[in-house]
Amino acid sequence: MMGKARVEAFSDGVLAIIITIMVLELKVPHDASLAGLLALWPVFLSYVLSFIYVGIYWNNHHHMLHTVHHVSGSMLWANLHLLFWLSLVPFVTGWMGENHFAALPTALYGIVLLMAAIAYFILQLTIIRAHGSDSVLHKALGRDFKGKISPLLYASAIVLAFFSQALAGAIYAGVALMWLVPDRRIEKTLAS
Repeated sequence: MMGKARVEAFSDGVLAIIITIMVLELKVPHDASLAGLLALWPVFLSYVLSFIYVGIYWNNHHHMLHTVHHVSGSMLWANLHLLFWLSLVPFVTGWMGENHFAALPTALYGIVLLMAAIAYFILQLTIIRAHGSDSVLHKALGRDFKGKISPLLYASAIVLAFFSQALAGAIYAGVALMWLVPDRRIEKTLAS
């Protein structure tokens, strides 16, 4: 049976590679002027947003794995499912930034965020199913308002991307801000 430390180490490695790929997409301007640097603002802005998202997933994934006592095969597949969607973040980040937040890339960015949120939810359910309804994770999640509203916000931003990319981007940033403060529910439940 695989231990949770191995799952966490593998996941940490994949997330580190995702961040590395994203930063490698930031191309150096061809001229040394401020105008050359400012021309890269959409690429840099999409990178910052995606870096925050990957950091949020890394942080919450780390906390969630503290509740795991044993790892099942279904947890491994659910974790890989999450990592699959997160591995697409560099692609959609680069596409959205290179195309100055055009409608289709902005919508696809939201689709990847939505699918990652769904995959994270599936991983949570898989852990709860393996550890029972009296598990630490089940107790810690409670009503999970942020976890339930985030997919709805992503879905609305995906549709809005075809009408107002700025509004869709603001929703993506708003969801990130909502999750930026680490989720303390697991820490509180583990401490009690």
